Amino acid sequence: MANGQQIAQQNLDAFHSWVATQQDEDFKQIIFRGQLSRSEVAKAIGCGKSALNQNRKLRDALKQLEDDLRDRDLLPPLTDMAKNEFDKPQKYDNTSNRIALDSKRLSSLEAENIELKAKVKELKGQLERFGELSETLSEMGFMPR
Repeated sequence: MANGQQIAQQNLDAFHSWVATQQDEDFKQIIFRGQLSRSEVAKAIGCGKSALNQNRKLRDALKQLEDDLRDRDLLPPLTDMAKNEFDKPQKYDNTSNRIALDSKRLSSLEAENIELKAKVKELKGQLERFGELSETLSEMGFMPR
């Protein structure tokens, strides 16, 4: 059984072999949000997506590949903010789940509000019509009991 360092080296070798077999058109097919799709790269080399982040050599090789693809205009250039934030860990937002739930609830409440406004408008129209009918019957002397 291979240890972690051996597996990391095998993943790196698999990555280099995979890169050597790819053409520009192949890379274009797996571009996602301005970079290579991590899940597609991981599937192609036969490792987990976590290996692309945890294996420093593999992460650096992938960054170098993306830089080369940017030089060849296959990937869009990085913005200044992306360049500055590249190696920094992402901040964890513990409110993101609550915000998503609130947003979903808000949209359902807005839809329900629109439906209820339409129903109120319809009922007001009926009330007006029946009010006129009641007034007419009252004037004719036919009062309902």
